[in-house]
Amino acid sequence: MGSPRPAVRVAVVMERELQPNRWEAVRHRIVEVLPMEEAFGETPRVLRDDGRLQRTLHPGLTVELFPDEGEGYFLNLASGAPVWFVVWRSDDEDPLRAWPEQVTLSYNEAGRRMDAQEKVDNAPLQSELREWLQAFTDEHYKPEPKRRKRPASFQAPGERGA
Repeated sequence: MGSPRPAVRVAVVMERELQPNRWEAVRHRIVEVLPMEEAFGETPRVLRDDGRLQRTLHPGLTVELFPDEGEGYFLNLASGAPVWFVVWRSDDEDPLRAWPEQVTLSYNEAGRRMDAQEKVDNAPLQSELREWLQAFTDEHYKPEPKRRKRPASFQAPGERGA
């Protein structure tokens, strides 16, 4: 069997705000994604709750890098401000509950999840992990060379598009 995929464990900090405006009863958002530390433990815990604003740490998510997602990593890095993409869910029965489901670094994976009507937010990627992602992307992704399109005037009449 081949070597295991490169991976990093992370924790996600989510924020819940009650009555953020007169049209919403509750709003959830991703605050940050942090490299996992032993002190975080393995179960979610509330970091702050003043009755209106609550921040919860959700530790223990694993982000793996896949060679076939190279284009998605490249697009994330090429944006100039690479991010973590966090797929998260909320409870239909209890709108006060929400949790992160998956964290990825692939722009394409995030796009697929959004196309499937999933909730995806992002948080800035730390510079040391950006270098890790860049090294993996450099090794596994080679952009396809751009092909020059011949002007229609140099093509045979039957080859010209409408």
